[in-house]
Amino acid sequence: MRLPVRITGVGGYLPPRTLTNEELAKQVDTSDEWIFSRTGIRERHIAGPDETSSTMGIEAARVALASAEVDPADVDVIIVGTSTPDGMFPASATRIQHGIGATNAGAFDVNAACAGFLHALSAGAQYVASGSAQRVLVIGSETMSRILDWTDRGTCVLFGDGAGAVLLEYAGPDELGGIDSLLLRSDGSQASSLYADGPCTPALAGARAEAHIVMDGQAVFRSAVTGLANAAADAIAEAGLSVDDIALCIPHQANVRIIQAVAKSLSLPMDRVFVNLDRTGNTSSASIPLALAEACATGRLQPGDRILFAAFGGGLSWGAAVMQWSGVRAAHASGVPVARVTGAPTTA
Repeated sequence: MRLPVRITGVGGYLPPRTLTNEELAKQVDTSDEWIFSRTGIRERHIAGPDETSSTMGIEAARVALASAEVDPADVDVIIVGTSTPDGMFPASATRIQHGIGATNAGAFDVNAACAGFLHALSAGAQYVASGSAQRVLVIGSETMSRILDWTDRGTCVLFGDGAGAVLLEYAGPDELGGIDSLLLRSDGSQASSLYADGPCTPALAGARAEAHIVMDGQAVFRSAVTGLANAAADAIAEAGLSVDDIALCIPHQANVRIIQAVAKSLSLPMDRVFVNLDRTGNTSSASIPLALAEACATGRLQPGDRILFAAFGGGLSWGAAVMQWSGVRAAHASGVPVARVTGAPTTA
């Protein structure tokens, strides 16, 4: 299977405000050593008071469109993977559509928790491959800090905020690019191991109680390692490739131990696995496009390279994809890498 779809633009945004492990240790019973040894995280970015999933998505989308040299009015569809939308409705995607001036685009959200970007990518690829859309903007954007219990050290140390975006376009038979395989999986029987209630949950309906992430860390760890390893291996096999053909694996940035365990299961050296969660934390559906933007900006990808994406999240939902990197049209804009992923960092 080859979907004739290529990524022609990438972009990312991380809020300027950072929150280090040392600062967290002043709020909850933890330490930098405890957090880093168990997760690989040193710091995470936190959305400002006026920032939302849509405002961050707008910033990432603008960068992606600039790198593709595409006018927002030429975008046909916008799909946003998010589990932290600005509100129940309208979709954050519609706010982004208006914010970037994509006047001719339809827009909708996809919620598959941390696997949201892969699900959005799958939907976007079908639009392009079928010919029903020429350009689809796929975004992962999350304000996870808004649904954290900041007294629970098992979850509050893990997550951060941010957004990443890619632009999808058709890849002709003689062009680089194409999605070689794309697998999505889910298991609703394990929903209670990782979830966040909301205003429509019966127990919270009409109440002022806040909804927070609830996680059984050990259960999620076990399921994530098994699910990601199996999905990645199946995606590589379905693509007709071997692990040796994968130039770079860009996994969901949840926990370095999960990433290392999956890489070991695949016999994939860690020098071919992209990791940036030490500086971002788990940004849920934003993590893969953010990592892709950074990999592009730092020269980790060359045209023709095969990339392996793999993600796992609440649902439980997971999946993997293999695609060929075609490169973006504009490597730089005004001397600044267009895949810039941070603002001017300041400390929280």
